[in-house]
Amino acid sequence: MLARRCRFICRFQTNRAVAMEPRDVDWQRARRFEHIPSIQKLSLTLDMSFPGGKYKNLDLSQLMMALRRDYGDIYRMPSLFGSEPMVITYSPRDFEEVYRHEGVWPSRPGNDTMRYHRLTHRKDFFQGCQGLIAQGKEWGEFRSIVNPVLMQPKNVRVYYKKMSQVNMEFVQLIKAKRDLKTLEMADNFIEDINRWTLESVSVVALDKQLGLLKGGSKDEQTQLLFKSLDEFFRYGGTLDVKPSLWRYIKTPMFKKLMKAYDNIQITTLAFVNEALERLERESQQGLVRPELLKKNKQVATIMAMDLMLAGVDTTSSAFTAALLCLASNPEKQEKLREEVMLVLPNMDSEFTEASMMNVPYLRACLKESQRMRPLAITHARKLEQNCVLSGYKVPADTTVMMVPIPALSSEQYFPRATEFLPERWLRNEEKAECPALRTTYPFAYLPFGFGARMCAGKRIVDMELELGIARIIRNFKVEFNYSTENAFTAVMFNKPNIPLKFKFTDLNK
Repeated sequence: MLARRCRFICRFQTNRAVAMEPRDVDWQRARRFEHIPSIQKLSLTLDMSFPGGKYKNLDLSQLMMALRRDYGDIYRMPSLFGSEPMVITYSPRDFEEVYRHEGVWPSRPGNDTMRYHRLTHRKDFFQGCQGLIAQGKEWGEFRSIVNPVLMQPKNVRVYYKKMSQVNMEFVQLIKAKRDLKTLEMADNFIEDINRWTLESVSVVALDKQLGLLKGGSKDEQTQLLFKSLDEFFRYGGTLDVKPSLWRYIKTPMFKKLMKAYDNIQITTLAFVNEALERLERESQQGLVRPELLKKNKQVATIMAMDLMLAGVDTTSSAFTAALLCLASNPEKQEKLREEVMLVLPNMDSEFTEASMMNVPYLRACLKESQRMRPLAITHARKLEQNCVLSGYKVPADTTVMMVPIPALSSEQYFPRATEFLPERWLRNEEKAECPALRTTYPFAYLPFGFGARMCAGKRIVDMELELGIARIIRNFKVEFNYSTENAFTAVMFNKPNIPLKFKFTDLNK
């Protein structure tokens, strides 16, 4: 018995040593951290901040591409006016190394201005609860409360019927507001898309519709929310990424951003409080409901705010990207319509959980649109342990920014990368026109991030996009007869940058 136990221990230790050996060897062979190409602080500050600087007027995506052109696929970014120094990498293999070793409570850097607003500027309201931007144990406890609501498919699916109602109202809004002769939407169609998105998010976050697609008394409040969300992404994207003195001096832009955060807090809180009052009344009547707002009140309030903060403009951008791709590829749109008509035999048919299990081409279209017109510009983590990235030693506690954009349009990872080919995502090889088109490396495509800190609203966004696109394609032929050059601009993420004059032609059946 003792001999067998000794042999088992020896075998376990040997296997453990073998399992760890490649990583140890890679570390020993890797080049020193100091040998990673580095950007000089003064030159970067001049180039990004002063007139005539070569990076001065670039949006975030253009900046990332320009830095890659000048410094390569991995380089060190210095600390600028109190921001953290970081390593920036464009390699999907580095992404995997970072994500595979991110620890139990992954540290996700960024959102410094929002963190200041919640911990300092409005600490009386948030009382130390940072919501989804928290770190460490606090983040773990927050996610443990909200994950069962947001991340489990069975809980998200209970909103199918209400989402279906929202989408039918959106169809009616399009019919009412499009030009009678051209059948095109007005230049400000993005505002209607934002209303649809906020209405959809509210179904989950507040378990109710706000009536935004029908106009009404909340229009002024809604306009303030949309204006403040736009300012949040515009100013926040600048102050959190580019050189700024806000950590030392409260600059005019910083003050505008704090005001935007305040307005977002005020408007979303009004919606949340109204929902909480309704739930309290229903609770007294003995009704049992499954939604988020039955949870811890403070957590529920802040989570609902975070959903509306992060889930409106971002989902609108993803929806716009999908519509542009389908409008530019009518043969793919028709193929999608054939599938959608099987699950929605009539234009006003209801979505069901069973029918939405059979829409592989719809999901493939959404994946391909997110590849061609990605939402996220960067993902970031603070390393929990030493890693070897692109052959360099990168020590624990280093902030790493991962930029996926070049890989998404690279022939190395996506053959025929410039073409909109949903078929590359189909699982059944017999259905795929060209199975060889599939990605050659899974970490090249991570639109919602990866691991424990992937986007908390992923399942909600997926559901919104699937139901929304399906309803539109079932009711209309979608066209876009204008240039799509510079269709998006990058702030914290890619936002529509052109008038969305989509043409919606009614289908006959």
